[in-house]
Amino acid sequence: MEASGISLVVFQTWQAACYIWKYINNGNNPHKKSKDLMTEEITLQQTCLTEADTLSSYRKRLPGIAEKIIASCDDAECYTHVDYEPIPSRESVIKIIKSMRAMIFPGYFSSGKLDPVNLKYTMGQLAASVFDLLSEQICHSVRHDCLRYNQPCSDCGEKGHELALAFLDTIPQLRRLLSNDVRATFDGDPAAHSYDEIIFSYPGVFALMVHRIAHRLNELGIPLLPRIMTEYAHSITGIDIHPGAQIGERFVIDHGTGVVIGETTRIGNNVRIYQGVTLGALSLPIDAGEIYRGKKRHPTIEDDVIIYSGATILGGDTTIGKRSVIGGNVWITESVPPNTKVVLERPKLIYR
Repeated sequence: MEASGISLVVFQTWQAACYIWKYINNGNNPHKKSKDLMTEEITLQQTCLTEADTLSSYRKRLPGIAEKIIASCDDAECYTHVDYEPIPSRESVIKIIKSMRAMIFPGYFSSGKLDPVNLKYTMGQLAASVFDLLSEQICHSVRHDCLRYNQPCSDCGEKGHELALAFLDTIPQLRRLLSNDVRATFDGDPAAHSYDEIIFSYPGVFALMVHRIAHRLNELGIPLLPRIMTEYAHSITGIDIHPGAQIGERFVIDHGTGVVIGETTRIGNNVRIYQGVTLGALSLPIDAGEIYRGKKRHPTIEDDVIIYSGATILGGDTTIGKRSVIGGNVWITESVPPNTKVVLERPKLIYR
């Protein structure tokens, strides 16, 4: 037995002896505990000692297990990133999203009061914070690709700063796009009582905000970060939008849970979709990753289209023409002409 184990046993034995001595020497106390109660507490103490000893025996097996886990890190078939260079941090990406949200919708998600007096200071602080975090994460992302895929040096430190500034310079444009999305949501939803309600609580607006941020980073050629961002929004809202998808102005996702929009999807202006809509790819072979990577695999949705809940539209050659309406639960793998309404045949209901 190791020294630490011996010390634990000696201490526990001494503690038990103290309890016994206490009860033996308590005979003249008129308020002494009953013999049954004393026996019960001694038994309980012995049980605790046994449990502690059992736990100790389990913990002694941990070093051997840890050694096996460490050894498995050298297995080429398993994925690890044990290196001296850091990789992007999901926690930092989430901080960037939250700070960006406060910049895009000033006053709604600020940690403190925002008024005309402190607006300049607060926005300056936010911009500086986002710049520091984003440039660092861009640097880690670019460096990760350079080292893992043996790419030529791209001066990732300087590139991180340049791309972070280029992104921040587009914030006014992102604000305009998202403001139009909020207005379109309000215009088409009689359940919405105010713009504030939509900004604060609508999952579609949050997912779309994250997408527009991630899409811009994707356009700048930044690896990893855009997908980390959109998958974070996916985990929060249930809305899965690939950062590569191209989405026009005044886009609305109503309710939103279960929406999937693939990487090469193209969506025009004034489009509204409902929960459970899939804009996806047709079934692909096992080796599709290399064969179809970068090719158009997802549908094109033209201007002023409405797609109701549960509809599935698949294929890179599939186009939904302008001003068309796609009914709920339909399955489409071929193009639909403009001004077309596609619905399922009325089902036959059975009442018993």
